[in-house]
Amino acid sequence: MTIGWFQAAILGLFACLCSNSCMAGQAVGNYTIGRPLVGGLVCGIVLGDLKLGIACGVAMQLVYIALVTPGGTVSADVRAISYIGIPLAMVAISSRGLNPLGSSAANLAKSVGTLVGTVGTVLYYAVATMNLVWQSFGWKDVENGKLHNLYAVNFGWPWVSHAIFSFLPTMLLTHFGAAAVTALRNALPMDGVPMKTLFTVGGMLPCVGIAILLRQIVNKPMDFIPFLVGFTFCASLHLNLVSVTVISLLFATIMYEVQMAEAKKPAVAAGPSDDLDDDDEEEDI
Repeated sequence: MTIGWFQAAILGLFACLCSNSCMAGQAVGNYTIGRPLVGGLVCGIVLGDLKLGIACGVAMQLVYIALVTPGGTVSADVRAISYIGIPLAMVAISSRGLNPLGSSAANLAKSVGTLVGTVGTVLYYAVATMNLVWQSFGWKDVENGKLHNLYAVNFGWPWVSHAIFSFLPTMLLTHFGAAAVTALRNALPMDGVPMKTLFTVGGMLPCVGIAILLRQIVNKPMDFIPFLVGFTFCASLHLNLVSVTVISLLFATIMYEVQMAEAKKPAVAAGPSDDLDDDDEEEDI
């Protein structure tokens, strides 16, 4: 598999759209287009291998499932993971003839995505730093009463930052990086220590993503039960992720109804007891 200039340019364009304010900022850009799960679909369409692209996206999404940017603090940039890491991982997997749905391919994809995510962090802060220049233009326009110029500050000038630090790096790294990945295939055999190390590390990386997610949403030991139930269904009943998602939706609906009923209890108790019969109370619950 090779990545041509046109394909690399399309990947660079999507890297720009991931955090550009024209794409509704963080909601549509960073937290939708920029996620590896969506990026894998896009890369699969651009590079002509939809199955491999989605497989790489799913593998990398597990590692960065809980990645957020609180206060602008970024540990890894999903733009680079999705539109540099996934294409290079696709090249590496196809060049080695691995099964796209196999564990070896998934572990290799996770390792490549982790390496590229650190590079993307540098690009992220470079874009943020250059955007400060446009913000200084905006403050001058506010002081001079030229509020109509703020549209260019918010939706125009940032494209320059993204073109320099998102579009160009993504296009160059995906185009020339594909050749480097192919060269590494010849230098590092599959049964060698370096490749076995990458596969081993890649297999453990999803545990990091799940652990970070649990730290954010688990407040008491009972919160572990929904997770344990889901893993139990997968292991014992051999359900796929879609089936487990449907079951989790049912549990979420039941828990929501129970919490809403608990919230209504004080209001019902405060009302006159003579106006409520047993049937009404049962219907409310």
